[in-house]
Amino acid sequence: MKKDNSKMVVRRLVRSYLTSVISISLVLFLVASALFAWFNTKGLADYFKENAVVSVILKNDATEQQALDLQKKYGTLGFVSATKYISREQGRKEMENLLGEDFLDVFTTSPIPISLEVNLKSDYFSKDSLQMVRNVLAGNPLVREVVFQESLVEAMNSNLNKIGLAVAAVIVILLVISIALIANTVRLNIFSRRFTIHTMRLVGAKRGFIRKPFTRQAFWQGVISSLIACGAFALLLRYARSKIGDMFGLFSKEVIIPIFVIVFAAGILICVFTAIYMVNKLSDISKDDLYI
Repeated sequence: MKKDNSKMVVRRLVRSYLTSVISISLVLFLVASALFAWFNTKGLADYFKENAVVSVILKNDATEQQALDLQKKYGTLGFVSATKYISREQGRKEMENLLGEDFLDVFTTSPIPISLEVNLKSDYFSKDSLQMVRNVLAGNPLVREVVFQESLVEAMNSNLNKIGLAVAAVIVILLVISIALIANTVRLNIFSRRFTIHTMRLVGAKRGFIRKPFTRQAFWQGVISSLIACGAFALLLRYARSKIGDMFGLFSKEVIIPIFVIVFAAGILICVFTAIYMVNKLSDISKDDLYI
């Protein structure tokens, strides 16, 4: 009978431990996902900014060689990330796709000029910087006009800033909730063993001696939970990479290791400090309070 009771107690402890590990792992997985989104917010914003195009329309008498030389010159400017040459023929095809094949019938000669598409570095994607860029690009005598949509620039900057603030707010809230959930899981796990702590205290055990097994257990609980969370997050990244292909390159790979370090540190520290706090608290409660 005693043997059966002992096995039952062991099974309950194992189930309780596994439940705690799984709960903490899920919370840490959410933390890793949120941190990954946070660290990549700027990278995604820079991607959209650097893919916005400033069109440089050349004069009708500009030759192909002059346009290519101007493209090379623009490529050396510090605020330019990429340039693209648009020939008259390519421009005509784009206009045909937009307006129909017959739109040139009213012209005796093609009005489509040679143009260049210029992509700027993300730091220069603001209203003031774009005005400076326009002045520099338009300073060449071959240039007829420099075109970019100011309303689109303002809207993009405003929306990207709002998205960044929203992501940051969500992550802060999630981190607070995560800490509370992990701490509560460890607290409940230790509270279920309050009678053991009280018994050890009655036989004269010091706080340090009582804390030692619980702290060790909390440490390994944090390690195992962190490993499971990091493993699940790595599988998520692998799955995302297989589904979105080249788009996955937009995300920074350098942040993955720092995220794993943060998850490990958070999992271990929260578990250990919560265990220390709870053992110290339960060591001082009276016998009557054990039943509350």
